[in-house]
Amino acid sequence: MISQDILFTHIKAAKKGDQTAYNYLLNLYWNDVFTFLQSKISDDSIDAEDITIITFSKAFDKIDSYNDDYGFRTWLFTIAKNLLIDELRKQKNVTISLQDENREVYALSDANPSPEDKIIIEQNLAELKRNIKKLKLKYQKVINLRYFQDMTYIEIANHLDEPINNVKVKLLRAKKLLAEIITNSENDN
Repeated sequence: MISQDILFTHIKAAKKGDQTAYNYLLNLYWNDVFTFLQSKISDDSIDAEDITIITFSKAFDKIDSYNDDYGFRTWLFTIAKNLLIDELRKQKNVTISLQDENREVYALSDANPSPEDKIIIEQNLAELKRNIKKLKLKYQKVINLRYFQDMTYIEIANHLDEPINNVKVKLLRAKKLLAEIITNSENDN
């Protein structure tokens, strides 16, 4: 069990932007958040690792809003739970109910994009790839390995010959920098 004084020291340092404190908090709570999400996910299409990374990204972006009167772990779980709910809402597809002669109801969903959707997806993907190329090479690599080659964090760590926590932090930073690039390019237009 970690002492509250040590924890608050790291939280205070993280609020000042200390990367070592971020890494400490990530390493301390990663398994707790990941296990919490895994226990809540019954759908194979939702990746607990991805939501865990997004949880820490959001938490570190909003760490100034953390209130020391409440448990940091509980705060992380709340963020994770809300992100999971958002993901579940996104996953819902329009369903069509069919009834057969035995009065059994079947729900069918059409996940295939329309031709218009395909064009929009291709344009967005091309724009995303242009924005990824604006990142430093080390960040481009982890984004490409994770999202375009569908490698797991362990596979990326082995491929890059780096510890898995470094890969997670690098991916967190890459996503944050990419979001800034996208926001800046949208503001320029």
